[in-house]
Amino acid sequence: MTSPPRHVVVIGGGILGLAVAERLCRTQPGTQPGTQPRTQVTVVEKDDGWARHQTGHNSGVIHSGLYYPPGSAKARMCRAGAAAMVTLAREEGISHEVCGKLVVATREDELPGLRRLLDRGRANGLGVRELDAAGAREHEPHVAALAALHVPETGIIDYSAVCAVLVRRLEDSGATLRLGTEVLGAHDTDGGRTVLRTTRGDLTADLVVSCAGLHADVVARLLGHQPSAQIVPFRGEYYELTPQAAPLVRGLVYPVPDPDFPFLGVHLTRGVDGHVHAGPNAVLAFAREGYNWRTASWADLRSTLGFPGFWRLAARHYRAGAREVARSASRHLFGDSLRRLVPDLRDTDLVPAPAGVRAQALRPDGTLVDDFLVERAGRVVHVLNAPSPAATSALEIARHIVDDLLGLGGLRGPGAP
Repeated sequence: MTSPPRHVVVIGGGILGLAVAERLCRTQPGTQPGTQPRTQVTVVEKDDGWARHQTGHNSGVIHSGLYYPPGSAKARMCRAGAAAMVTLAREEGISHEVCGKLVVATREDELPGLRRLLDRGRANGLGVRELDAAGAREHEPHVAALAALHVPETGIIDYSAVCAVLVRRLEDSGATLRLGTEVLGAHDTDGGRTVLRTTRGDLTADLVVSCAGLHADVVARLLGHQPSAQIVPFRGEYYELTPQAAPLVRGLVYPVPDPDFPFLGVHLTRGVDGHVHAGPNAVLAFAREGYNWRTASWADLRSTLGFPGFWRLAARHYRAGAREVARSASRHLFGDSLRRLVPDLRDTDLVPAPAGVRAQALRPDGTLVDDFLVERAGRVVHVLNAPSPAATSALEIARHIVDDLLGLGGLRGPGAP
């Protein structure tokens, strides 16, 4: 753009929407310190609080970038985003720790996968080290391992606390923050602006950034864009270790991921509050905000079940999906998955914890969108796929989006080459 926009509306009050808005407020071309910013920023969130969904149900891990293909947006933005997140935490006194993690091979057939991760981690610039069984037990005395990787760059943080800081910064910058405001539709004006229709009146914007998470594709359609992928919600269920069992885990313990299954598998994570969480599994949610089996939305279910891509995905992964459903129904089966990593854990050590729902973008051919996906349609930017490590990468994703919007840098969206 040749001149700064007068008004930018950001849809979505999770960590990514707040990060984009905060970046907009402090990236004002030509603005002198102490003067009013040229661009007014408004954030709208349909719920009555910030970070209520994916961000608020996050496991709190600052990811290292171990798993992502070298050169991918996830790999690049995770590394830069993690550094920016730690810097923010230090500046603002947010509880965090760069504690490292173990990825544990417990069977011979997992060793090739462990070595592939080692190569990928090194290609991504990580200080990852391969350990034998004794070396793994130096980090985690109760772990079962034939071999392991130690990834020193992994950390933990409270992402809800990060969002509280971003909200405070936005308030201090004069941004307009509107909770309980749902977007219903939009139209363009003859003057080249976009009018958003919301449950609390119309908003006229020069630019719109949609970070709607679980509803990203729905909002895209409401704003007149046909997205290239559809959101399918997967619930991740967690347990927490009892205080008596928590000392069995010092930090973060992960399995070697199954290359034929698109999720990482259950793992153990000690958070900044000292509690140890176990999970998540991955089962289809019956609603985009379906945090338990009882919550269902017929509209969301029709959307999922009527989408050919879902059935193609299910056909490829039905065996693994059946195992996930069985583990959801059985604490003992869930415990068996954890005992592969830490054999001393008992079923009675596991206490149900709040679940999360992952907004997974899926293409019509049934393939998961593996990288971040951002599409721009006229004056609207749609963030259509931002699963893990999006929280880790939020500040870096925001930097790229805002630089592109304001003409400061060359990305057309985080997924661009």
